[in-house]
Parts: sequence; C-alpha cells; structure tokens
Amino acid sequence: MTVGEKGDASVPQVTINPGNGNTKAKPEDGVVVTAAGGTLEQVTVTLKGKPVTGEMGADKTTWKSRTLRPGTKYQVTAVAKSPQGKSATVNATFATLKAANQLEIADVTPSKNEKVGVGMPIQVVFNRAVGDKKAVEKALEVKSTKPATGAWYWMNDTTVVFRTKNGDYWQPNQRVSLRANLAGVKSGKRTYGMADFTRTFRIGDSHITRISTKTKKAVVKRNGKTVRSWPISAGRGGRVVNGVDTFLTTSGVHLTMGKENPAIMTSEWMGVDPKDKKNGGYKEVIPFAVRISNSGEYVHSMAGTVWAQGRQNVSHGCVNSPPKDAQWFYNFSYRGDPVIITGSKRGLDWSNGWSYYEMSWSRWVKGGALDRTVSTG
Repeated sequence: MTVGEKGDASVPQVTINPGNGNTKAKPEDGVVVTAAGGTLEQVTVTLKGKPVTGEMGADKTTWKSRTLRPGTKYQVTAVAKSPQGKSATVNATFATLKAANQLEIADVTPSKNEKVGVGMPIQVVFNRAVGDKKAVEKALEVKSTKPATGAWYWMNDTTVVFRTKNGDYWQPNQRVSLRANLAGVKSGKRTYGMADFTRTFRIGDSHITRISTKTKKAVVKRNGKTVRSWPISAGRGGRVVNGVDTFLTTSGVHLTMGKENPAIMTSEWMGVDPKDKKNGGYKEVIPFAVRISNSGEYVHSMAGTVWAQGRQNVSHGCVNSPPKDAQWFYNFSYRGDPVIITGSKRGLDWSNGWSYYEMSWSRWVKGGALDRTVSTG
C-alpha cells in the first residue's frame, strides 16, 4: 500500500507491507515500512494497543518489525518527511495467518529464580518436533550480568541445550536470563510459535569439587578457596558388561543434578532382583544423596563403609562419604555444581546426565543449527 500524491513530487511516498485489509499476512515476515523521496520520522505497529518492536534502517528509509503473532490483528502508523519538509502519514490494519500447529516451550531447566551452580546448562524442551531449528535458535537469547561465551546444541528435535565454553564456567553471583522471542517464528509447515517466553535464574557461589579415586579424597572449593575435604570410597570395579566396567566410578566433569534424602538404590539398574543376594542383589535406603549422572552415580552418606573411605574403593560406582561430610555436601551444593572425578579408567559419556563438558567445544558448537558461539554480555 502506497500513499503520496503523484502530482506533488516533494511529498514522500510510504509503503506498508502487508497492506491494509490483508487477512493472511505471514507472521514470520513481520511488517516492513519503506519511504521513497524522504525519511521515516516515526513508525508504530500495535497489537491491542501495545507496541511491537522493530528496527529502523541506518538511512531511515526502511523499518522492519520482529515476527508477528499468528491469527492476530495489527495497526500500523507511519510518518515520513521529505527534504523540503513535507510530510505524509499512512495507516494500515491487517491480520496474520492462523497457525495450524502451535510451537510452545514445554519445559525449561533451571527453574524460575533458582540459585544454581557455575556449570548449569540451560535446557529448553518444546512441545513438538522443531523443523526449522535455525529460525528457532535465532529467537533464543541468553544474557548474563557478567559476560560468558556459550553455544546451543540440539540433543534431538525437541530439546536444545545451552552451556558455557569448556573450562570457562558462568562467573559466580550474577543473574542469567533466557528470552525466547518465539511469537510468529515459523518452525514447520503452518507451525508457529504463539508466545514469547522469559526465564531468569541466579548463579550462586562457585562450588568446584575434585574427587580422586586414586587418593580416595574429595576436595571442595568455594570461590577458589578450599572449604572442606574428606576421605571417600569409589567404585570397586569388576562387573564388565559390553566391555564397560559398570562398577567403576566414571572419570570426567560431572554436574550435580539433584538431591534425594533418602535415595532408594537397588540392583535393578543392572537387571538383578534386589532379593537375589547370590548375584549381588541389593536394596539400600541412602541418606543425603547428591546425583551426579544418569547412570546411578551419587555423592552420598555411607556409614557402613567408613572403614574403607580413604583406603579402598568398595562401592558399586557411587562416591561413599562419611555421614557428616555427606550431609554437609548435601546442604552446600546447588544443581549445576561441577564435580570433577579423576583416576578411574571408565570415562564419563557426555550424554550421561548433564556431563556436557565432556564433549569438545568445537563439536558442541557444530551441534547448534547456527554453528556459532554466543556472547551473553
């Protein structure tokens, strides 16, 4: 739609796309306003009276909005001025196409305002498979008060994870926010994001725990200073399945994933009935357990192996600790605290729990649809 009298060359011409009366405008295209024979003074696009964000071009002859909500009515007003000082005002009303399928965020970790550790990943789960991952990833913004370098990685068609660069965690004691500008983003055939989403959380103190299965010792640092250490007993080894010794504790950068008090641990994970004592069946109620992987590894209290802690590895793979130290660690830790284990010949797989730092940085970056690093400053 163009306005401006053809008879008067000094009046600028303004074009609004989509034009007035359009009822099937594409949400992903947004609104584009252009001026010929002058510059744009002001452009407002409103949805139920609320302004829609957009960007003015450097030469002030074009303005483009963000993506628009599907199945919604918009009003546009644009004012342009010519070098001779003559102005033109244009109005348009249009409606966007309805979405046949809606893309929504089903879940985000961490929780709202949660205080987390410096290794905490951001995990976004969608309600359906994402076809156009580039468009969706482009809509995801991560900001932190203290800048970090990170990247997104698609675990599958519905889950994408953001983490910081290997060896560089989040800086402690700051705020991080995720903003998903999803409204109007086309993620598949007639499939659109319907609404934006924001999640803010906090990074607490830096908690870094180092555990050696060789020296059989755990050392915890808070903000770089050692605050506690204690003797441990790790996985004894000796149960090999498909070439993997499942009774060994895994070496690598684990992240704490949650707490259970008590945790019920049974031999069912290895296909042995807890009642079948002959084949190593067990069922134990374990207090003060902090999970560090998906394969059943915890740092937990174990009064029954205090005799071995610091001397011998006797567990099924967990990190047995003296009751008072396990209770202290349970109360101390946040989700997302790094627990770095060394000394075992069994490596930690990057997809075992939140052990994403086990993947090389270059491979992680390539796992994003946009193949790029993100600065959160």
